[in-house]
Amino acid sequence: MKGGKRTKLLFSKIYSFACWRQSFEEDHSQIGGRGYSRVIFCNKPDKTEAEFRDYADNSVRSTKYTLATFLPKSLFEQFRRVANFYFLVTGTLAFTPLAPYTAVSAIVPLIVVIGATMTKEIIEDWRRKKQDIEVNNRLVKVRKGDGVFEHTAWKNLRVGDIVKVEKDEFFPADLLLLSSSYEDAICYVETMNLDGETNLKLKQGLEVTSSMHEDLYFLDFEATVKCEDPNANLYSFVGSIEFEGKQYPLSHQQLLLRDSKLRNTDFIFGAVIFTGHDTKVIQNSTNPPSKRSKVEKKMDKIIYFLFCLLFLMASVGSIFFGISTKGDLENGLMKRWYLRPDDSTIFYDPKRSASAAIFHCLTALMLYGFFIPISLYVSIEIVKVLQSIFINQDIYMYYEEADKPAHARTSNLNEELGQVDTILSDKTGTLTCNSMEFIKCSIAGVAYGRGVTEVEKAMNKRSGSPLIHEQDSGSDDVRDSTVAKAPIKGFNFTDERIMNGNWVNEPHADVIRKFFHFLATCHTAIPEVDEDTGNISYEAESPDEAAFVIAARELGFEFYKRTQTSLSIFELDPVSSKKVERMYKLLNVLEFNSSRKRMSVIVKDEEGKIFLFCKGADSVMFERLAKNGREFEDKTLEHVQEYADAGLRTLILAYRELDEEAYMEFGEKFSLAKNSVHADRETLIDELSDKIERNLILLGATAVEDKLQHGVPDCIDKLAQAGIKIWVLTGDKMETAINIGYACSLLRQGMKQIIIHLDSPDIQALEKTGEKIAIAKASRENIRRQISEATAQLDASRGAVSRGTPQQAFALIIDGKSLTYALEDGMKNIFLELALNCASVICCRSSPKQKALVTRLVKSGTGKTTLAIGDGANDVGMLQEADIGIGISGVEGMQAVMSSDIAIAQFRYLERLLLVHGHWCYRRISSMICYFFYKNVTFGFTLFLYEVYASFSGTPAYNDWFLSLYNVFFSSLPVIALGVFDQDVSARYCIKFPQLYQQGVQNVLFSWRRILTWMLNGFLSAIIIFFFCTKAMELQAFDKEGRTAGRDILGTTMYTCIVWVVNLQMALAISYFTLIQHIFIWGTIAFWYLFLLIYGDMPPGFSKNAYYVLIETLAPSPMYWLVTFFVVLSTLIPYFTYSALQMRFFPMYHEVIQWLRYEGKANDPECRALMRQRSLGQVSIGSTARLEAKKANHNKKHNF
Repeated sequence: MKGGKRTKLLFSKIYSFACWRQSFEEDHSQIGGRGYSRVIFCNKPDKTEAEFRDYADNSVRSTKYTLATFLPKSLFEQFRRVANFYFLVTGTLAFTPLAPYTAVSAIVPLIVVIGATMTKEIIEDWRRKKQDIEVNNRLVKVRKGDGVFEHTAWKNLRVGDIVKVEKDEFFPADLLLLSSSYEDAICYVETMNLDGETNLKLKQGLEVTSSMHEDLYFLDFEATVKCEDPNANLYSFVGSIEFEGKQYPLSHQQLLLRDSKLRNTDFIFGAVIFTGHDTKVIQNSTNPPSKRSKVEKKMDKIIYFLFCLLFLMASVGSIFFGISTKGDLENGLMKRWYLRPDDSTIFYDPKRSASAAIFHCLTALMLYGFFIPISLYVSIEIVKVLQSIFINQDIYMYYEEADKPAHARTSNLNEELGQVDTILSDKTGTLTCNSMEFIKCSIAGVAYGRGVTEVEKAMNKRSGSPLIHEQDSGSDDVRDSTVAKAPIKGFNFTDERIMNGNWVNEPHADVIRKFFHFLATCHTAIPEVDEDTGNISYEAESPDEAAFVIAARELGFEFYKRTQTSLSIFELDPVSSKKVERMYKLLNVLEFNSSRKRMSVIVKDEEGKIFLFCKGADSVMFERLAKNGREFEDKTLEHVQEYADAGLRTLILAYRELDEEAYMEFGEKFSLAKNSVHADRETLIDELSDKIERNLILLGATAVEDKLQHGVPDCIDKLAQAGIKIWVLTGDKMETAINIGYACSLLRQGMKQIIIHLDSPDIQALEKTGEKIAIAKASRENIRRQISEATAQLDASRGAVSRGTPQQAFALIIDGKSLTYALEDGMKNIFLELALNCASVICCRSSPKQKALVTRLVKSGTGKTTLAIGDGANDVGMLQEADIGIGISGVEGMQAVMSSDIAIAQFRYLERLLLVHGHWCYRRISSMICYFFYKNVTFGFTLFLYEVYASFSGTPAYNDWFLSLYNVFFSSLPVIALGVFDQDVSARYCIKFPQLYQQGVQNVLFSWRRILTWMLNGFLSAIIIFFFCTKAMELQAFDKEGRTAGRDILGTTMYTCIVWVVNLQMALAISYFTLIQHIFIWGTIAFWYLFLLIYGDMPPGFSKNAYYVLIETLAPSPMYWLVTFFVVLSTLIPYFTYSALQMRFFPMYHEVIQWLRYEGKANDPECRALMRQRSLGQVSIGSTARLEAKKANHNKKHNF
């Protein structure tokens, strides 16, 4: 608390934490051997032996390039694009006599294209560099030679340095905890950046160094640490420290990891163990990959196809040219006299026709190179940068509360956003907003709490329930009204029946009082009292525990003090109606674990009565109830099911009164078991706990909302309707993961859960033997068996569906230990097959490495686009492994954002990012590429046809600068405008009809059929333009003076027709016109005439055959204008006819939406239902699926 002091407590003396005073059973004999060779000289980083070891420095780098690697690596990036490599070769050949055009006109466009792309790359990498600089220059206090602690940059830290980290600071490296502001070297650590968990972890230094609380203690401090080498395991650490001549073992309990944060502790002293890229969090990350979108990869294949076509055309032309050249000079007669075969170089020498054909082939390869669009890549780069700017400036993805807009950190993957098949999401900080709220409870069979959960809001919004709108408004009044009461973190409960002391008037007031006693005592939370204000805050091992004690406080039972042996609360006395102090003696804490699924405390009240309070999952609690303790069982069970359906995490609360004799017998056995050191210690403790946690009396149940970020269920519902699969990969325990699955509608009632784990008795028994090989073998077989059985269930379900049984939705839930074996080479394929057949997949207790491996498996196994989203450093590997990495720029840490491709502030913005920007970008880039190939095929094929017409002489139909500037000035701006502004449907309709997104997933707009159709259109356009122009001009006079058209007139006329056709074709293909598109299309056509005017006015030595061609020849001739008009009209008719027929009889999905909008039926529920059925099958996750399942169950019961 700011401005206040805390009453310090020796946590090591509290029963639930006393187990830290352990005997360190870990095997430390391997230290000094392979993999355990690291030696740290604490406080002596300058020691000669330390310098000899040459450990990594503490700077980190997330950039793609360095100063030394930028040029070679970036050039490789550019020239691995086959088109760029081709133009490099042809640009080099342009300096030889083989070139059909000047070298300058060939090489300048390539330099511009490569230079522009490299400039973009260096700007993007510089942004990453600036973020690295910010992290590396954070300050931390480090001990200098004179014993004084002074600030230094993180990057300057060395292994062995002693640092002082203060409250709310991040740890700059992996540190060995020596001491803290607490007497027993305890400190609170927040590891959200590492494992995604927001609850604070408690770490404790060794007792031998715990007394070193002042800077002066480290003036002469010396110690030697021997430990494991750098590795990626976040949850283990093996080492030893030699201090004052004695050896002490070390464990992960003394290790403070880089990027975790010091909380609720004034300061700690630590020794630097691992630095920079040796730290565990960086070891869990991978190098920034060079990502390319699937569209771009396919574009390379199209260019390969065009190369094959180009080589075919060049080869065929060269063969004909060789044959013609060989027969040019027969018996002194010259067929092609204008080539002077009697006095020619090798290029037209009839005696060397084979060589002439080969040289012609090289010339043709350069000439037909205009089939390959040189400006394609740079135009796409420009478009992607502009698209990224629109993403960054989208006001609907701006999070005002934190002043954080969306940020596209790279523009290479824009169109990939429109093709995502699977989303792999972290949980904490990504789906949730890191808070837990007490919202409902069931006491004595009566449901209390009028709050509305996110899931209920989403479900009832979909069904249009008027009741929920009233409840929603009421909820907002309670939560948002500053006049009534300010919001309380962790408490979103409202019910006048039991608030403000009104519970005393309820029928079961005694049970309610016991329930509140339970909430205030059954926990391990620590109260912190601000001595200035008197306010109490709580530090708990889990956020739901904190929610319980906050709820107890708000309902009149305030837990305010804990000692080593007691709990003190203020509670409302129902007799005097005043608050009185009660003290409970804390006898035992029976801790929670995943196999027990419950925790208990044993306390003695002031009257000497001993109570056992037990809370746990319904699956283990109801069976423990006594016969006389089941009075409220049916009603409570009904309420629990309702709470679960509303996405709440529930716990059952029950108690038992113990007599003194029974407790004494238990206490003795429990104390012996707790202090034992043999292998069966935990089993013995569990058995004793199990015996006493029986014959319980049911009090009720709690319902806590694992508070989701605003809009998460709606977002997931929309994404599910779009056909996107969603997996959750979390470091949380299985129960938490399942509850959040219900909360965000990834799981629902009626969905069959397939849970894969290694908690079976035979595996647990084998683990006690410690035989690692046998354990691994048995575990592997156990997981294989579970996967096979689950696959059989799925097969049986599919068989039942074929026989008319309703489809059963499955959810796969697997823990980290099982995932280790499921990801092995011999098993990962069957695991993936099982997972892909499930509606949702949740992987819990996953390490960062496992998250990355799962992402890699999905990406490589499906061959489809994957998107990973997370907010912590533990998600970095996953973000980098996925096709697209989305970082949540949350309240803590920047590791995920720094390693992401796109950063957003809230998960809900993913809906707009994918369904709107993703769809638009995919459509725009796909249409843009298809149009590029169309216009280049149109232009390039006229060159080939002219070659045929001119007996393959290698002479181009157009002026050199006409050739060079076609892709730069006369067809580029309109296509860039298409890529930036075009929309098939508006953003509102993209979200209203999420099924439209499947166009990208199924790659409808960039299929080979669509690409080849556009190319065919280009060939057809070229044929019409060439033959109509040549036939219109070859047999009659071109002007009033009777002159016929030469190459200059024919070439310029054809070029004019091409400029008109390709730009008007663009106008026909555009769905959404803006002023900019009008300016670019009509401006490009106008610029052609302006260029022809200016260029033709230049000296003949430069303008060549274009000298005054417009002013003197073309403009005065009506033939020129008539040919242009009729040729352009004739060329566009086939495309217009095809589009009209296709729209009328075979409309695409977006065209149907356009028709519905045009006819005013876009809001018609029947039309929308038909649209959904037309595009996708049944959706199995999301609030829509939950509502449909609920309706189906209701109808089934009604019919029954």
